[in-house]
Amino acid sequence: MSTKTLALAAVLLSAFGAVAAAQTGSVEVTNAWARATPAKAENGAAYLTLQSPTPDRLTGASTPVAKKAELHEMTMERGVMMMGPIEGIDLPAGQPVTLKPGAMHIMLLGLTQPLVAGQSFPVTLSFAKSGTREVTVSIEKAGAMGPGGEAAGGMQMPMSMPMPAGK
Repeated sequence: MSTKTLALAAVLLSAFGAVAAAQTGSVEVTNAWARATPAKAENGAAYLTLQSPTPDRLTGASTPVAKKAELHEMTMERGVMMMGPIEGIDLPAGQPVTLKPGAMHIMLLGLTQPLVAGQSFPVTLSFAKSGTREVTVSIEKAGAMGPGGEAAGGMQMPMSMPMPAGK
């Protein structure tokens, strides 16, 4: 085999390896956080940012701090903020998707313990293509609007929201 042929084969193998690595790359999860809850709160929420190198879909979540974790979305319907479960969250290739207060989030139903500021808890995320991934969620103070304890700026989101009929 000539040197040129070997060089070309090496370049092609290297390129194929990079493409294969990108296609099987895992979803990057950053800024996973939740708000502290009152001692007797039944529900809470977790927020985070996801970015996938290839198209994927967040299909579910679970955690030992709640009986059930659901993907939820908040929407405005006839001037009223409504919240309800959704089937999944699409992750376009290379684009960050942020779950945040007042929008998409992971709803923690039936808390098994209060969420205490300064502590953390695990959440297992399920993806259509990337499988499962466990992340650590940091608990911020009540009323925080982001990781690092960003203040709510006067807008508090109530812990209970009306659920639309049929959802």
